[in-house]
Amino acid sequence: QLTMSLNSSALLNEEYSQEPKRNTEGLERQELQTPSSFQDNPLQQLQLASQEVLEKAKKSGRSKCPRCSSSRMFYCYTCFVPVESVPTKEIPTVKLPLKIDIIKHPNETDGKSTAVHAKLLAPDDVTIYKYPCIPEYQEKRHEIALIFPGPNSVSVKDIAFHLQKYTKKSGCGNDDDCSKEPFPKQAKIEPKEEEKNLNECISRNRSEGTRLKKIIFIDSTWNQTNKIITDERLQGLLQIELKTRKTCFWRHQKGKPDTYLSTIEAIYYFLVDYHQEILKENYKGQYDNLLFFFSFMYTLIKNAKCCAGKE
Repeated sequence: QLTMSLNSSALLNEEYSQEPKRNTEGLERQELQTPSSFQDNPLQQLQLASQEVLEKAKKSGRSKCPRCSSSRMFYCYTCFVPVESVPTKEIPTVKLPLKIDIIKHPNETDGKSTAVHAKLLAPDDVTIYKYPCIPEYQEKRHEIALIFPGPNSVSVKDIAFHLQKYTKKSGCGNDDDCSKEPFPKQAKIEPKEEEKNLNECISRNRSEGTRLKKIIFIDSTWNQTNKIITDERLQGLLQIELKTRKTCFWRHQKGKPDTYLSTIEAIYYFLVDYHQEILKENYKGQYDNLLFFFSFMYTLIKNAKCCAGKE
């Protein structure tokens, strides 16, 4: 637990100081939904790097961005770099199993977005685009998926099955449907070598169904997502929904279920599920440091509210 000074709220990032009334209302609303979640820090089990550097930065106050010289707290949300009082070498780096594109709505306030956390902590694997300047994805849709809840969304564990539909056929005739098993009578009359090649083709195409290479996240308020999700460049992509996670975000949007996550939460929980469900490996905290800033700010705001007598 962090000890809060009387003026600690003035040291918070712009993300948490621009609309204090809205923040407080969001916290109170979420506490009513999941009281035990706020009494027992749901992030306390994370395996995080030392946050001492953030504690020191909090005490010293704002610092300059080394690139644009703007006064910021912890990091610059426009240049995607830590401020001078937060040495880059003291910030953990996370290696991801696939690439991540974040599409940011132009009206999303930079200082309120958690998308920058991902870019700061996994700089080699995360790219942030400001809509409408986004890549063309259609040619790569057999290896790309989009995180978005909807009627056609699938769970993480079903990615391989559904992505297989987009897999490019290779090594088979143009008219062959390599996703289907040959009929038994066909297998009997085909030469053994031809049967072997066909089965190898089937096996290869199925394995390619698990080769997800990029995942796309939309960074905006839920009321702003329609413009982006209906963009023709995103049509036809496999959509994935994270249905079992609950948000800890202090800026939870009114009227939305607590399964609607902040951007950095969505990235983190997707990767944990992907690691277990698709890579079939035990999760040992490999991506926990993606919540390095998020967990610190969560505790900071929770304690500030506590000191103000709100809990």
